[in-house]
Amino acid sequence: MRFYKIISFMLLGLDDTDSPDGMCTTYLGALIARELKNRGFTVTNHRLVRLNPNVIWKTRGNAGISLEISGGDPKEVFEIACGFVERFAIFDCEKTNPGVVVVETPPDPAFYYQALQRFCTIEETVNRLQKIGALYNGYKNGRGLIGALAAVSSVLPDKTYECLAYRKAEVLGTPRVFESRGFFTSEEQTAPHTWDTVDFVRREIVCVPHGKDPVLYGIRGENPEWVEKTTGFLETEEPAFSNVWETNQGTDAHLLPLPGTGPVEGESYRFSGVVDSPPVTNRGGHVQFTIFANDVKIPVFAFEPTKYFRTHVRELLVGDEITVCGSFQKGVLHLEKFRPILLASQKSRSSPHCPVCGGRMTSAGKDKGYKCRECSGKVRDVPYQARTLQMKWYEVPPGSRRHLAKPAVRMKDDI
Repeated sequence: MRFYKIISFMLLGLDDTDSPDGMCTTYLGALIARELKNRGFTVTNHRLVRLNPNVIWKTRGNAGISLEISGGDPKEVFEIACGFVERFAIFDCEKTNPGVVVVETPPDPAFYYQALQRFCTIEETVNRLQKIGALYNGYKNGRGLIGALAAVSSVLPDKTYECLAYRKAEVLGTPRVFESRGFFTSEEQTAPHTWDTVDFVRREIVCVPHGKDPVLYGIRGENPEWVEKTTGFLETEEPAFSNVWETNQGTDAHLLPLPGTGPVEGESYRFSGVVDSPPVTNRGGHVQFTIFANDVKIPVFAFEPTKYFRTHVRELLVGDEITVCGSFQKGVLHLEKFRPILLASQKSRSSPHCPVCGGRMTSAGKDKGYKCRECSGKVRDVPYQARTLQMKWYEVPPGSRRHLAKPAVRMKDDI
């Protein structure tokens, strides 16, 4: 006969059970939560924690989950969780290395911030787990222990919520069934309290994944009431069940101030500087410029997948003072959003269209006006135009936004 001790509080952490071909750590966490409730445990909080988006070994979104549990024995919770991982995790995937952690006291949040903003090794994670006396199991190379420990160590001074609906087992791997109009209606009725449901500019559904994972859709918003209200407008296949997760998504929690020595590979920053070179559109559609900050010149890229965001980036002029947010990878800052602070000039002058053939004209030389690329048309003078950039945040489209990046609708008071 086995005896269990009953305690009033414990945390279960889980990570790295998914793969590009299926499964989802939140889905597995939700299944475990349902099983624990069926066995008489109380699950008081479901938390989804996004970590450093720049790690190269992530499977998809680099997220761990934690469950706050009471009313039972930690060893029983640990055994149940390990059983579900062994049954559902995609072990055939090289990048899938699950981790399970159970603690009776929240660990030092310093580990969470390290995993969120910098990097952690498996060795230091195991050392910490042993030091705090945690129950833990790392499968394969054990990398999932990093996210699992980070999840139970997390503190969320700013938080958002996501309602994730999951598909029935019999339809997994088949195309998702839904009507687009319901998602657009939901955004119209609930914004700005919800976000990243659709992209109105491109007329795209953003919250429905395309892969083989069990998620049907995910609605993000400022509190549980708003994300649950949104689902009432949707017309989709019947979900198996849904779960509301407390998250650090949309909070900019990954951003650091720029170090005095310049950016570090794999870290993300928010800082202000001066545009040092004009934006140039490279082959492939990427837009590049240089910003000068902390006595360092930093290359900044708005990549092609950011689509219409690049139009605003192209409007920047040398001398503009701006605040930027982005991740530093492979020697360049991947721009997530920017806000003008002070424009170098309130007017700009761009190459005109040819009055003869309508083609784009180029400079004919200093003080010589413009000449047409296609015909002999010439223009002597081009009037200055008022600049259209405003003192507000410009951000990438919803479909290109990183999970942690704070959307502009949450930054109206942020100057």
